[in-house]
Amino acid sequence: MQWLENAPDGARLPVATPLKEVEAAALDAGVLVLEFDAFRDGRGFSLAAVLRERGYRGRLIADGHLLPDQARHLRRSGFDGVVLGAGADLAAWQRMDAAFSATYQPVEDRAVPIWRRRGLARTPGALVERLNLQTRGADAESILRAALDPSLGLKPAVLSSFGAEAAVLLSLVARIDPSTPVVFLETGMHFLQTLAYRTALSERLGLSDIRLVTPDARERAEVDPRDDLWRTDADACCDLRKVRPLDRALAGIDAVITGRKQRQTAERASLQPFERFEGRIRINPLHDWSAERLQAWYDAEDLPGHPLVAQGYPSIGCWPCTQAVEGGEDARFGRWSGAAKTECGIHLGRRALAVG
Repeated sequence: MQWLENAPDGARLPVATPLKEVEAAALDAGVLVLEFDAFRDGRGFSLAAVLRERGYRGRLIADGHLLPDQARHLRRSGFDGVVLGAGADLAAWQRMDAAFSATYQPVEDRAVPIWRRRGLARTPGALVERLNLQTRGADAESILRAALDPSLGLKPAVLSSFGAEAAVLLSLVARIDPSTPVVFLETGMHFLQTLAYRTALSERLGLSDIRLVTPDARERAEVDPRDDLWRTDADACCDLRKVRPLDRALAGIDAVITGRKQRQTAERASLQPFERFEGRIRINPLHDWSAERLQAWYDAEDLPGHPLVAQGYPSIGCWPCTQAVEGGEDARFGRWSGAAKTECGIHLGRRALAVG
């Protein structure tokens, strides 16, 4: 945490500003100052936490009427600095920022709350095992309902590319809880048809919390200033535009719902409904679904298909690394065609991608 005499240059908004306006300002702001009119107003803490949760990685500065007692809450909500002004009691702020070592609620930072630490220290593997036993032979909706059971105390999110088969999983989620967060990696390289489909499908299903996650602007400028890294190093491009942003976006999320299926790649052949992955529980409700079963669901639910499917794209990612396939070819042949690469890396983990 930085203790500042004056606010740095950047966008400046009162904490009473509606979230949509704050998000719009944050899109192009490397520095965002949120001004508190009263120390009792908690909206600034909420705005900061939401911005961080949705991928904002610029500097967040708190200014206005604040108390030293709020130092740690500001930091945990995602603020990088506080404007104290001349003559402020810096020692009091620093003392209160360091006064507590335990947390009781999840916020923007990665501190694990005491209740979660006690529970997960004993049961993460046991919980996955129990859920797999509980849902053995169950249908996808039952698997999802088990995962979204509030009594588990999990904080879930759906990971969706809004690709060729995405509507099935999202329709099941919408049937159970349309407010479940849906994380979409906005790589800057998607087909325009995918972006339009994301909007149309979300509205059709009533999904109310679509989180667009973008690459860090500074990392992008350093690693891929010409937006052509995909030509020379597809793994590095995926790491920049997908793996790193997702890692940041999942802070505070402890259960990730995916649309992965056993038939897609060799690495996925042994998928189970529930698995542990990098400290989280990963849920795969469609793990054993065939292409025919998916199509039957599309027909029964009258779901709109991705417009590129009809043009020969049965598996859809970023446009530089996706191409149409010939009739009868495996759906994944159109992804990173001609390369040994079969995964972008988000399902393999940072450690596996680094080793490869």
